[in-house]
Amino acid sequence: MKRVLLVAALSLTTFSAQAEIKTEEIVYRVGDQEFTGYLAYDSAVEGKRPGVLVLHEWWGHNDYARERARMLAELGYTGFALDMYGTDKLADNPDAARGHMNDLMNVPGQVTERFEAAYALVRSHPTVDGERIGALGYCMGGSIVLNMARAGADLDAVATYHAGLGTQQRATPGSIKAPLKVFNGAADPFVPRDQVTAFKAEMEAAGASLEFFDYPDVLHSFTNPAADGFGEEFGMPLKYDAEADRDSWARTEEFLRERLGR
Repeated sequence: MKRVLLVAALSLTTFSAQAEIKTEEIVYRVGDQEFTGYLAYDSAVEGKRPGVLVLHEWWGHNDYARERARMLAELGYTGFALDMYGTDKLADNPDAARGHMNDLMNVPGQVTERFEAAYALVRSHPTVDGERIGALGYCMGGSIVLNMARAGADLDAVATYHAGLGTQQRATPGSIKAPLKVFNGAADPFVPRDQVTAFKAEMEAAGASLEFFDYPDVLHSFTNPAADGFGEEFGMPLKYDAEADRDSWARTEEFLRERLGR
């Protein structure tokens, strides 16, 4: 893994009766480019705890990814919303999002390099037990973390939400170390049924530990409350589904507790 240079950290604190959630905006470098991640943890938790990476949608490292990191902190983990595009590279329309995603995907090895930099950063954080690391991926971020799992990334738990399931690097028998939970909208046109069938067959052939949840009549981006606005503005088949969001998060909590502990 490439060495990650920590440039600056801005700490903020949120108080509640049971917890003291602290957050750090962490600026780091991968190669010659600057990235900004967001780390959250409960300072009331004693000792080291598991770390969980959050991989953002194609819109970029935004408030939604940060909110998931805070939610993980409330569960007793250190959550780290990583940055796959670079500081301030956010999209507010599909064309910009597609441009950022293509810039990321079209350079060989770049996805792996940026993922591994963030992995190394969270693994070495003083609050984190480096032997217990998980990852959650949303939309594009889900596709990325599935490919990292296919490549044998040292992860103890992987969960994805409305992720693309296709790949150019199919898993081989025994390559996937992490148990997988995949949450999918059955009506998502970005994830056609033949892709679902091929993915399940690939995972079975690889001997992966997979639980697949297919929510009937649910569309793409179902965990993100901002999906309806994007869908209406740009004519895209995106829609938030509160029931699927609640169910997938409850199952995620149980999954992380079983695989990572507290």
